[in-house]
Amino acid sequence: MLTTNEIIREGHPTLRMAAKEVDLPPTQEEKDTLNEMLQYLINSQDPETAMKYNLRPGVGLAAPQINVPKRMIAVHIADETGKQHSYALLNPKIVSHSVEKSYLTTGEGCLSVDREVAGFVPRYARVTVKATTVQGEQVKLRLKGLVAIVFQHEIDHLNGVMFYDHINKQDPFHIPENAVAIER
Repeated sequence: MLTTNEIIREGHPTLRMAAKEVDLPPTQEEKDTLNEMLQYLINSQDPETAMKYNLRPGVGLAAPQINVPKRMIAVHIADETGKQHSYALLNPKIVSHSVEKSYLTTGEGCLSVDREVAGFVPRYARVTVKATTVQGEQVKLRLKGLVAIVFQHEIDHLNGVMFYDHINKQDPFHIPENAVAIER
C-alpha cells in the first residue's frame, strides 16, 4: 500500500523532470503502480483509513510524485455537483482548452509541498484530455471547473511544473482576466 512517506517532496529532482511516455500496452508493474496511486487517493479521503495509516488527503497524484518519472496520473474527486470522477490514466495530454480561465479561491495545495503557498493559480476553465485508461481503453474527457483544475495540476507534474510556478510573483492574488472563481 502506498503511503504519504513514499511521496517525494519539493526540491527532489524528479519533480522538475519531464516524465517519459508509457509504452502501450503498459507492463503489469506500471498498471499496479497506477492502481496503487488511485487507491492512495481513495484511502486518503476516507477519514478512518487516513487516520489509521497517517495518509495526507489528496485528490490527484502524478507518478513523478512517487519518484516514477512516467506519464501516469490518478484523480479521485467529486465535482461541484457531487458527481465522483475517478481515473487512473496513462499518457494524458491536454488536446484543447478554453480561452476562459478559472482559479481556486483557496489557492492550490500539493502532496509534494508541505507548506502553504499563498496566491491564485490561473488555469483553463475547460480542457479536453486524451489518455489511455489502466485497462487499455482510449478516452477523451471534456472537463470543467474543479476537475479540470485537478487534471491541469497533475499533468503539470508530468512536465516538471509545480503549481506555484503559475502564481504571479509580483501580485500573488491577482485575479486572471475573464476568470471564473471556483470555491473548494
